[in-house]
Amino acid sequence: MNPIQVGLLGIGTVGSGTFKVLRRNQEEIKRRAGRGIEITMVADLDTARAREVVGDSVQVVNDARAVIANPEIDIVVELIGGYGIAKQLVLEAIAAGKHVVTANKALLAVHGTEIFAAAHAKGVMVAFEAAVAGGIPIIKALREGLTANSIQWIAGIINGTTNFILSEMRDKGLDFATVLKEAQRLGYAEADPTFDIEGVDAAHKVTLMSAIAFGIPVQFDKAHIEGITKLAAQDIKYAEQLGYRIKLLGVTKRKAQGIELRVHPALVPSKRLLANVEGAMNAVVVNGDAVGTTLYYGKGAGSEPTASAVIADLVDIARLHTADAAHRVPHLAFHPDAMSDLKVLPMAEVVTSYYLRLRVADEAGVLAKVTGLLASAGISIDAVLQREADEVGGEGSTQTDLIILTHDTREGTLDDALAQLQALPTVLAPIVRIRKEELS
Repeated sequence: MNPIQVGLLGIGTVGSGTFKVLRRNQEEIKRRAGRGIEITMVADLDTARAREVVGDSVQVVNDARAVIANPEIDIVVELIGGYGIAKQLVLEAIAAGKHVVTANKALLAVHGTEIFAAAHAKGVMVAFEAAVAGGIPIIKALREGLTANSIQWIAGIINGTTNFILSEMRDKGLDFATVLKEAQRLGYAEADPTFDIEGVDAAHKVTLMSAIAFGIPVQFDKAHIEGITKLAAQDIKYAEQLGYRIKLLGVTKRKAQGIELRVHPALVPSKRLLANVEGAMNAVVVNGDAVGTTLYYGKGAGSEPTASAVIADLVDIARLHTADAAHRVPHLAFHPDAMSDLKVLPMAEVVTSYYLRLRVADEAGVLAKVTGLLASAGISIDAVLQREADEVGGEGSTQTDLIILTHDTREGTLDDALAQLQALPTVLAPIVRIRKEELS
């Protein structure tokens, strides 16, 4: 068979990695795909840089629409990113009858319903393994490998920048701002790290995993999102003393009332494998009713790890290029007419356990007042840790930290209780609340 021809939109970090890996491993890939896969056209505004990467054997243009208009191109790989022009180009490629491969998690998390519907109507594929967790094949695992299972929950460390920052804060006892600057110097964090440190990037990814796991439409706008910017070094230290590590998690769970979809820092028991994922690495834990708990670990970003996922999608499309559309794996694992209308739960309805830190006056009766108020709200306490006043504020201090771990409780109930606690005259600072995930 003739090689399948690929047009690449964007030849930056991932695009150049894709070109290099595809060229380096072309014979191995051909043996697996059953036919050759060749990048024959590249669009990039910086044509000189693109030419340096691909050489003279590939057509280089500065207009992405020229790639889409080329009748010889079978697959368009979108590596531009963002919500704007990328969305237009993907929809135009679909309308032109091209299959699409993308690493654009933001685009699919926000506009995936429209894009997948357009692809289904046109009978083409949109493949996006590279959009979640870089080189870890989590999309294929959820869509195919675990297809026999009723997925119960997913929890993932799916942003390398924040995991690096939290690892450094724990190892070195440094505050967030100091470690962020170091992460930027080392290239782990962007000059503008907002999407990473505020949890948006992780929310894009967990939105896609949730849709595939539970057969619901992508609903990024309903995700609860918290980042790590307000985490204090002492909470990381206290968590360690209690046998936990703090990680930024993307969590989605199936409940009787609906689906949980949330990103936030969480205490994870230090004995869990997920708690021991360090540096810029990613990991995803999936729990299915038949298989139990499975773990997927690896590099979540980078040129060649992400290229690995892009090329895996190219191979899948090459294999299924001539297959009847009705017999391909559906974009979100479930057939479009079999999607669920389960609602995404608001955070007030989420049930989980919590770490609370209260800066209180070091005087008699404070602990009894706090625990009594929680008990009257129906919130059960798992553990209490009270620091010596001189540990917190130095010798002669009149303030101390009270750390409480709760059993499972409804978040709305806890919100009401915290409002009452915060109003106590002996509570001297804003109460710190971090959710706790046992992952068992």
